[in-house]
Amino acid sequence: MTKGSSEYALLASVARYYSTDAMERDFVRRNGRSAIVHLGAGLETAYLRLSDLDAHFYDMDLPEVIGLRRELLPPSDKEALIAGDLFDMKWADEVDKSLPVMILVLGVFQYFHEEKILDVIGRMKEAFPGAELVFDATTTDGLRYAAKYVKKTGNQSAAMYFAVDDAHAFCEKTGTEYLECRPFFTDARVMLRKRTGFYTRIAMKVVDRDFRAKLIRLRL
Repeated sequence: MTKGSSEYALLASVARYYSTDAMERDFVRRNGRSAIVHLGAGLETAYLRLSDLDAHFYDMDLPEVIGLRRELLPPSDKEALIAGDLFDMKWADEVDKSLPVMILVLGVFQYFHEEKILDVIGRMKEAFPGAELVFDATTTDGLRYAAKYVKKTGNQSAAMYFAVDDAHAFCEKTGTEYLECRPFFTDARVMLRKRTGFYTRIAMKVVDRDFRAKLIRLRL
């Protein structure tokens, strides 16, 4: 494990991607050939895990991240890499808007203030009316725990600001349609049962019960 990591933290990442993969599969199943956009993609490999889907993947991140990604994960013919800033919306010009669009923003919004997130969601609505947006969030209480964990890993500069206590209220605030709010560990707890440590099992149960870590899915 990396410094400060835990079984729970590692499973949180895996559980998140397990659920978002399922959401992407569902979206393509319902809509046919689609455009799947990962913003703040980092070294995200959904285009490999979901290579059987009839979809074109767009992975967007800052120029230095995309440069590293090109070296480590050369794009396939089903993937386009976009270098830029999530919040300036120039990346939207690179996406095929003739296709149904799903946008995923994972592990990103927490590090920005709500005003900035509300603004970019509003501009996403203008650029991709009817598209689906998926992002991860925590509650105000969960944000405090997450911030402590980030500092524990040694990253003292990654301050966290954004939390969602009520997904329905957040959708009303953004003028979007609520589709789903899914706790991180619903499937993982069933699949793993007692194959994890006692603390991990308790933590996953409490986090799911209180929706401290969740995926919010809405329609723009």
